[in-house]
Amino acid sequence: MNDAKLDEKTGKLPLLELYTALLVTQERSATTTSIWQAHANQIPTEVVIAPPALYLLLSRSELRSGLEVAAQNVYHKPNGAFTGEISVSQLLDSKITWTLLGHSERRTLLSEDDAFVASKTKAALDGGVSVILCCGESLEEREKGVTVDVVTKQLAAVKEKVGSDWSKIVIAYEPIWAIGTGKVASKEQAQDVHKEIRAWLKKEVGDKAADETRIIYGGSVTDANCKELASQPDIDGFLVGGASLKPACEFHLSISLLKLL
Repeated sequence: MNDAKLDEKTGKLPLLELYTALLVTQERSATTTSIWQAHANQIPTEVVIAPPALYLLLSRSELRSGLEVAAQNVYHKPNGAFTGEISVSQLLDSKITWTLLGHSERRTLLSEDDAFVASKTKAALDGGVSVILCCGESLEEREKGVTVDVVTKQLAAVKEKVGSDWSKIVIAYEPIWAIGTGKVASKEQAQDVHKEIRAWLKKEVGDKAADETRIIYGGSVTDANCKELASQPDIDGFLVGGASLKPACEFHLSISLLKLL
């Protein structure tokens, strides 16, 4: 991996984050094994796998060093009487170094607002856990032409909590209308929002954050559409859901098509 070319914009490897909310043991085993093989073949991509909490330890034990594991959520309080929650320190005890936060399903189904997501982001970063921070708009918001307003409002809440150090944050733009629907933003639509996010980082956080923060795309990403998406200058990787459970011989083609040069 030391000879891999870095993304010219961020200076970091493209990031591929794989998650799924429904993962049975047989599928999980096949997925982690095939990803291990892809990484062993020196594909120059940083890979983070985010299984359900039940499988965090099992995934970590089966994946070698260099393949990271993320929780799908973490609580914003330290260890205590918070039944059903997972603390930052518990993740670190389990050698889990990443967490997904702000996913649209948690924002919509569990009513997690921008301030709550920001609080969890700060807690994770303060505790030493890197964050894949999700943001995105609904179909209604896109049709109203307020996509950028919605996304930057979500990011502004985080900036208020964490300040100017975004070195441990990866932003995942995931238009809600494209998640699990089979619809996908066109490469132009995705690039436009990613470009606006980077411009917002430059203006509100600083040049360093704008230059170095990876902005990845999520929303019905598959091996069929990732190549044209990856060709865009401000798309630095992918947040992949159900497609991550496809057979390795099909899905790993998409890994190799990330913009590595």
